[in-house]
Amino acid sequence: MAGGIGARFWPMSTSAHPKQFIDILGTGETLIQQTYNRFLKVCPAENIYVVTNEKYRDLVKEQLPDMEDYQILGEPTMRNTAPCIAYANYKILNKNKNARIVVAPSDHIILKEDVFVKVVNEALDVVANNDWLMTIGIKPNRPDTGYGYIQYDEAVNVHVIKDINKVKTFTEKPNLELAKSFIDSGDFLWNAGIFIWSLKSIQNAFEQYLPDVNSLFAAGIEKYNTDQENNFIKETYAKCKNISIDYGVMENAQNVYVYAADLGWSDLGTWGSLFENKSKNNDNNAVSGKNVMTYNTKNCIINVPKNKLVVAQGLDGYIIAEQDHSLLICKKEDEQMIRNIVNDIKVEKGESFT
Repeated sequence: MAGGIGARFWPMSTSAHPKQFIDILGTGETLIQQTYNRFLKVCPAENIYVVTNEKYRDLVKEQLPDMEDYQILGEPTMRNTAPCIAYANYKILNKNKNARIVVAPSDHIILKEDVFVKVVNEALDVVANNDWLMTIGIKPNRPDTGYGYIQYDEAVNVHVIKDINKVKTFTEKPNLELAKSFIDSGDFLWNAGIFIWSLKSIQNAFEQYLPDVNSLFAAGIEKYNTDQENNFIKETYAKCKNISIDYGVMENAQNVYVYAADLGWSDLGTWGSLFENKSKNNDNNAVSGKNVMTYNTKNCIINVPKNKLVVAQGLDGYIIAEQDHSLLICKKEDEQMIRNIVNDIKVEKGESFT
């Protein structure tokens, strides 16, 4: 899934060039390139599909030149993850009704790729023999308010793999007090937004829990992988509601299971998560930029162009980020405001800055 705009990473991530197409960690690969290469260890290249906004199609082809046109699914407008998955389901159904599917965001960091490949392959084996909707849960190491949480039932272990349990509840981003109670309870995991299921199981779930969305995409069953597909998808998305797979299916289904894993995972959803994943200097500053000078400044993330001279004095716990014609200076603890700030900029200054 590669259609988001990464508004919380503004100004580095913009609607014209969102974070999945950026080498955020300076590794030499963008996030979507890392994700693509990771999945080459799981399945053949011809079985990888990217669902993205139609306007990012050229960016996908530029960064993943080995992908064929049929593998890039262009969404005419953003409708959240359930329609995105429904579109891919019918695209795949047209090719292989017995498919097993992994759904993953394109912009996450996974440092323990060998563990990831092992977990995904084991989960694929499990869903081949069980009518389960599986998700990967990350073992938490802090009460983070930026992630969703999955509570599992320790009494319902499937005895197939010891780290797979039945899901009890999903909770969206909690406040700090609630997040702390989740960690203390010991039966909560971070929701990584990675799903594994058989095509048959997820199709059954759509028919039961999102029949209106399912019927829209089912109406074009003969048009997928033909020259009629694009027009059909434009018409379908115009009618389709905006709904996430979590809210529409996972929170309602009774056959949901979670595989608890330690993948070295981060969704890199915020500047704070990037700060956690970058190396720091002696003052605990994470600095990107060759001409940055700091005085009595600590615990900051500074991300500026290489040719820009930036001097920071007397700051503690700030985000300083510049890209093109935009500069952000914001307390790290207030970074959840950035999405609202971007919305205000669109209204007051126009979309050219976002």
